[in-house]
Amino acid sequence: MSIRKNQPQLKQARQQVMAKTQILQNLIPPTVSYTTQGHVLIIGPEDLARLAADKLSTMASRVILANEAITSQDEVHLEAVMNAAADVESYYNKLTSVKGFLGQFQVKVEGDTGITDLSVVAIRQAHFDIVLDLSHSPCINLEMLPPGYFYVGQDSALLADAIANIPELIGEFDKPRYVRVNSDICAHDKHGLNGCNRCLNFCPADAISSIAHKIEIDPYLCHGAGSCTNTCPTGALSYDLPTPASLHTYLEKLISRYREEAQTAPVILFHDNEAGAGAELISEQLSGDVLPVAMEEITVASIDHWLAALANGAREILILQTPATAPTLLQMLKGESALANRILDQMGQPQRIRLITPSDLSQLDDALAVSLTWPVIMPMMLTAAEPNTNVKRSIIFQAIDHLNSQAAGVDDVLVMANIPYGMVSINSDKCTLCLSCVSTCPTQALKDGGDAPALKFVEQDCVQCGLCEAACPENVISLIPQINFNQSARQHVQVLKEEPAFECIRCGSEFATQSMIHKMVEMVGAHSAFSANIERLKMCGDCRVKDMFEDILDDPEKQLQ
Repeated sequence: MSIRKNQPQLKQARQQVMAKTQILQNLIPPTVSYTTQGHVLIIGPEDLARLAADKLSTMASRVILANEAITSQDEVHLEAVMNAAADVESYYNKLTSVKGFLGQFQVKVEGDTGITDLSVVAIRQAHFDIVLDLSHSPCINLEMLPPGYFYVGQDSALLADAIANIPELIGEFDKPRYVRVNSDICAHDKHGLNGCNRCLNFCPADAISSIAHKIEIDPYLCHGAGSCTNTCPTGALSYDLPTPASLHTYLEKLISRYREEAQTAPVILFHDNEAGAGAELISEQLSGDVLPVAMEEITVASIDHWLAALANGAREILILQTPATAPTLLQMLKGESALANRILDQMGQPQRIRLITPSDLSQLDDALAVSLTWPVIMPMMLTAAEPNTNVKRSIIFQAIDHLNSQAAGVDDVLVMANIPYGMVSINSDKCTLCLSCVSTCPTQALKDGGDAPALKFVEQDCVQCGLCEAACPENVISLIPQINFNQSARQHVQVLKEEPAFECIRCGSEFATQSMIHKMVEMVGAHSAFSANIERLKMCGDCRVKDMFEDILDDPEKQLQ
């Protein structure tokens, strides 16, 4: 049956379900505050900057940094410039950097005595509060610009908006801390070794940095894009508005209630608040079986949410990109959606995750009608993750296993490059079971053998961060990125290497691995310190000391040699 024929009923079902299903939000979210007094720096051609300054006469102070030639020699234009903002001083220093955010912009210029802060020279303040940039190219080159920085170039419409908004930015303003960081499970660094850098590669606001070997997020620069939480393989970075758990719960309830009410599987449409609902792209004209889910940015929902929504009974996932979507976010979404669709394809499922544009919204009906013929999925219920496990990964694989069981039930592996899933392989002949890899593994995918010398591995927990490979002194570890559809094999504790412990040749106590002792004998046995007593390398620490003292007592002159 075409979905067009049931539109009134489907739209009514959607309205009822969405009215009674809400995302559980933190009622008192953590916030950061911006404080401003209204000190404005205007950068650009002096004529345009002076005309703009004239329209900002209510601000606490105005300073012009003329970094480009005037734009017109027209006499009328020049006369207007001469009469504009007569009390505003212009500076002609070479700009070296602009950094900061609303209320805290540090602007460095070249002065007579070297690099100096322009705000200190111009207004005797430690910073500017707001920057209006009329330059041909932005002085801050980011996809998501910091709050308080207005880049208008020479676009008159953007300039008019900035002139209207800037006077409103005086006082104190609160903004949510969008992202939480759990350094305990972060795979970025361990013992000074570099591992995962996925979040650093996908922040369009440059709000993420590695400080003292830890990932830190500047909440004043963060726009809440969510790309960092989307790409984080361990869940160390998690969104706070909403939390991952509350978004999963919301999607499960939304889908199950709609299926019960409408007797059909819905389509989930993720869109961002401003470019979606704010731009009136999402309206009642939308097909009745499409359930729109508004996010701060479309990258807040990640691959675990997409796959879990399908496993919960949605028939398709749509992600609305717009011209306002930052290129970095779009790049990340294309990569993650391609991975998710490749996973579905491998198990014999249709590729049901699509990025769409605003123009596609008016042409969804036929595509959605076709999708009604796709295999019906019996919905699953997510089970709570075990304590001390990677919750995000647990959900991803629960969804994969359920969808796989409803399709081809494959038990093979999907090999792909640059994905945070896979195997660790070792050269067991050269591994000495020093267990440096175990101590650096952030997810405990690598484990020791307890009372017996062994190296064990759980594939489902491996995020392919490379810390184990970097930590291995023997260089015997290599990574194999893949997705294993065999649930038992993926969750099973594998033994990568095991061997009997080496027993002290004097007291018989176990004190090292056999391969470690053999390597020590091979490497340092010829050294002068051991050549005469190579057997000491085969003794435990206590017995080695006793043997040395016995040797000295037998021949006291040895200690003088």
